[in-house]
Amino acid sequence: MPRPSSQLRWPLWLFWVFALGCRQGHAESSAAPAAPRTGPLKVAETAYKQGTQDGWMDFGWSARKENPQGPALMNLADYGGWILVRTQPTASAGGVVFHVKAPADWGDFLEVRLDLNGANAKIFPRVKVQGNHKRALKDGFIEVFVPMEELNPKQSTFDRIVIFAYKKVDSDWVALDNVALTVAGPVVPKVATAKGSLNLSVQCKQRSHKISPLIYGIALYPWKDSESPHQFKMGATARRWGGNHASRYNWKLGDAWNVASDYFFKNVSLLKPGQTYDNFLQDDLEHHMASAVVMPMVGWVAKDTTSFSFPVSMYGPQADSEQASGAGNGLSPDGKELPSPKPTQTSVAAPPEFIGEWVKAIREKDAKGRGRSVQQYILDNEPGLWHVTHRDVHPERLSYDELLKKTIAYGTAIRKADPEASIAGPAEWGWSNYLYSSVDLKAGTLARPDRRAHADEPLTAWYLKKLYEHQKATGVKVLDVLDLHFYPQASGVGIAESGETSPEKAALRIRTTRALWDPTYRDESWIAEPVMLIPRMKKWIIENYPGLGTSIGEWNFGAENHMSGGLATAEALGRFGEQNLTSAFYWAYPPNQSPAFYAFHAFRNYDGKGGHFQDWSLKTNVPKEAPVSLFASSSEDGKKVVAVVLNLDPDSAFDANVKLDGCDAPTARRVFTYSGEPTGFGWANLEGVQSAVKMKPYSINVVEWTFEK
Repeated sequence: MPRPSSQLRWPLWLFWVFALGCRQGHAESSAAPAAPRTGPLKVAETAYKQGTQDGWMDFGWSARKENPQGPALMNLADYGGWILVRTQPTASAGGVVFHVKAPADWGDFLEVRLDLNGANAKIFPRVKVQGNHKRALKDGFIEVFVPMEELNPKQSTFDRIVIFAYKKVDSDWVALDNVALTVAGPVVPKVATAKGSLNLSVQCKQRSHKISPLIYGIALYPWKDSESPHQFKMGATARRWGGNHASRYNWKLGDAWNVASDYFFKNVSLLKPGQTYDNFLQDDLEHHMASAVVMPMVGWVAKDTTSFSFPVSMYGPQADSEQASGAGNGLSPDGKELPSPKPTQTSVAAPPEFIGEWVKAIREKDAKGRGRSVQQYILDNEPGLWHVTHRDVHPERLSYDELLKKTIAYGTAIRKADPEASIAGPAEWGWSNYLYSSVDLKAGTLARPDRRAHADEPLTAWYLKKLYEHQKATGVKVLDVLDLHFYPQASGVGIAESGETSPEKAALRIRTTRALWDPTYRDESWIAEPVMLIPRMKKWIIENYPGLGTSIGEWNFGAENHMSGGLATAEALGRFGEQNLTSAFYWAYPPNQSPAFYAFHAFRNYDGKGGHFQDWSLKTNVPKEAPVSLFASSSEDGKKVVAVVLNLDPDSAFDANVKLDGCDAPTARRVFTYSGEPTGFGWANLEGVQSAVKMKPYSINVVEWTFEK
């Protein structure tokens, strides 16, 4: 089954709230109601107090009445409600508290729930406000408090509070104010179980390969003022200009895209005025980062920033639409696909020559003194999903032959414009399209007519073989790097901030990283067999197109704000270096000061002053079955060794004795550790250079040794 299409962090004008979603039948809270309260609560942070507070946004959908310097006045008739969105998701709070004033004869009428990204309502119970949640205040107000045990029993990450009327009420104005998250109640700290010592070793003389700096990449577009500080301080080394809408980017217009099935097949301008691909490249040069740019290959790009493909005025009512513009989602009210319009309704043709002109324009600007600005050109984005994401211009399913034909045509145009280019492809989304074409998936993998017509070879293997044959026949190399995307498919793991964080799902998230590299790991999803993605990619290359590099063009293990997400991110970054990848680009970038953010720090900025994993990968030894991962590196001159040690056990602490085999005696050692603190890595002041590294449960630890040479 395909993963959901890559999602943007949309600007606010793209957000649309559907009140109906608050009335859908997700699970009621099964937690026991709390006892009535008699005293005030301790507030951790306020979301709304006579106005939206810093770090929060107001996404309410009900009719409002202006009330400066007073509570919000809302009409909650017809199941009305309010959504307050936290700009940074969290999982930490004691509960939700707010003040409400409504006609007494309405009785109980409110429900409260949490959500994440407006798409995870089923994860969080909806809780009806009852007597045990209430405390009478002065002036007719009621204080409502709903504890996290009822709102968030799985301790999942959330970013919004939803308050709404679960039954029809009159149109009187309802006053709401002082919406806040409370301090978590007293929690008995879990005492880490000491499991004794672990003996680990780094083989100083066994340099495996040089680590590519491009494996620490992230994604998305020109720096936004509010985001740039943490993006480049995170230590990322490269950025990928990519995602679904990159397939429809018109470089000649500068900021014109079509956001495809992600949002009503609209042409839009997502960037600030003047922020174009060239600004993206210039930003990366100024931040000493490499750039990877997706080159449209679907054949059509946006003709403007206003058109859309399925107007309600032309197609009639649809399953979903944007009221302001009249853009529909291309599905009839009963969910059937509507006929695709002519591509020219939103787009202009973008043949290989159009892309060649773009590359030529980039190189001409480079030649004026800034040096090479693009380190990797990527042949489009997830073409196996074009019939879904871009079905308004490409409703046909992609076949083996079309993928090969387009790769040769567009790759040749790029090579002609930039002979030294590094070209990556096919940038496929995941497991199904590694092995089969979209034509096969419609017919079923048992029938697989397209694959059977091509010697019954897996799509990726056949693709590589044919491109190698093309190079030998013509002398033109149109591919340098095999690029595939990876998202875990296990239930509840999720991507980006989403994903469950119960102990079981947290452990599963970390285990799923083994699908990247471990031939013995049977994927715990509908795939139900070993994925071993990186070894599989390298095997396909050896057998079909020797000498190519390898890239994971998109990846993410979810729960970025939970330590399981941070550990999975650190594990992946370590494996990318260990497995000798050419490049990898996280989708899209971790939230500031999140565990996933600090996972990047472990490899790129662990001391806050640029301390980083070194140039050469070293062999390591870890006891079998130990819940620990160890990655090690050496500087070019051998004067520094840096290791990242992960404690993947949520309950147990370990003393890690890390032996340096084959090294001279180090002259100094620094140890840094992180286990979820918002301040990031702390320096562990251990005695000498040989004492054990004390690893907390669920922690990322960095050990740096220096040597006199």
